[in-house]
Amino acid sequence: MTAVTVSPKYQIVIPKEIRESMGIFSGQKVQIVCYQGRIELVPLRPMKEMKGFLEGIDTSVVREEDRI
Repeated sequence: MTAVTVSPKYQIVIPKEIRESMGIFSGQKVQIVCYQGRIELVPLRPMKEMKGFLEGIDTSVVREEDRI
């Protein structure tokens, strides 16, 4: 685990090894979530990059009659 320091402007720097492992690049947007007493950064991916990410998902769930 890596510790970072919050600047006087409330900014942090994401360490290089974490940026590289998560594929975060300069100018990319991240979503900030407060979850169970901690702050999580979730990289936002372009829609084109998301194509096919649910491939193989089980769609054989029981559905209500009025749903397609």
